[in-house]
Amino acid sequence: MKPIKLLLTTALTAMIAAGAYAQNTFFPAKAGMELIYANKDARGRVDSHSRQIIKSVEGSGSNMTISYVFESLDRNQKSLSNPPLEIPCTVIVKDDVVILDMNRFFADQQKDQQLKIEITGVPMELPNNLQPGQSLKDAEITMTIDMVITSIRTVMKMTDGKCLAIESVTVPAGTFTCHKITQTVTTTVMRREVITRTDSWYAPGIGTVKTETYDNRDRLQSSTELIQVL
Repeated sequence: MKPIKLLLTTALTAMIAAGAYAQNTFFPAKAGMELIYANKDARGRVDSHSRQIIKSVEGSGSNMTISYVFESLDRNQKSLSNPPLEIPCTVIVKDDVVILDMNRFFADQQKDQQLKIEITGVPMELPNNLQPGQSLKDAEITMTIDMVITSIRTVMKMTDGKCLAIESVTVPAGTFTCHKITQTVTTTVMRREVITRTDSWYAPGIGTVKTETYDNRDRLQSSTELIQVL
């Protein structure tokens, strides 16, 4: 189940990272830019890292296509595989609406792991000029993974999204003025439902600066912090 868990975790991370707007770009939009994140457990201990590298940016203003790769790293910032597994992702800004192309994201996974993956649902959107108190549209992804001996269906619903505040956040990579966004994430795998709350902080030109995930009893389960921008 570890490869499946990695796919789900990476999918959610990619969706959270899709904070790019036309006039207020909450995502790195410069080719060659690299961001490194530390992933922490409930006790604040670093258990892994991840790297995001911007490969290309096409268009500008209210219509852009940002292509990047995502790589999972160990606690020492070393690649988890040899050669490194860089997962291609795409953020699309169309008419001031952000769209995450999950089908393109998983196309490479099917090639490398010989998995048949079908994705349907409502993509996550972040509106232009987000303001404190403003609500977000609900989003949902249904992902069916067909393997040799079994099929796994996962549904991720993102609801109750809202911008809570604009505030200063300090992480190892520096201090940023961020939009704080909260969402309820309901994940159902093999009829087992898990409900969490994710609080995320986005900075213009950077994207995700920090995230915190809480269980349904409001206990911190994990967190992510930006530690380096190259």
